[in-house]
Amino acid sequence: MAEETAHPVPSEDELRERLTPEQYHVTQEAGTERAFTGEYWDTHDAGTYRCIVCDAPLFDANTKFDSGTGWPSFSEPMDGEAVAEHTDRSFGMARTEVTCRNCGAHLGHVFPDGPRPTGQRYCMNSCSLRLDRDAVDTGG
Repeated sequence: MAEETAHPVPSEDELRERLTPEQYHVTQEAGTERAFTGEYWDTHDAGTYRCIVCDAPLFDANTKFDSGTGWPSFSEPMDGEAVAEHTDRSFGMARTEVTCRNCGAHLGHVFPDGPRPTGQRYCMNSCSLRLDRDAVDTGG
């Protein structure tokens, strides 16, 4: 299988034109959408969650689980190279920020309270993601 190539990173002007104000705030300014308001917090469709900024594949829907937090949560990224993790000391606490490894867009945070076998909860903002739903086989 051929390795997927890097996805182009849009300029700031392109992002301001293409993204909604909330998408821009979350991905470029490390914002957070309100719980239970995002498009994917309660979505159960099959597919691949991609970065809204550069379209890089980030999470397989098979790793999504209901964390009860109001944000889409995943037990692991697509592979070890899909996301990057950074220490975030904002709001007087230490958390682990998750960004797209390709373009650096802020996605959310990861916490060590997820399901087995990984024990991780990648708590993402819906507006930083785009679900590429799997094609439905109609048998025709």
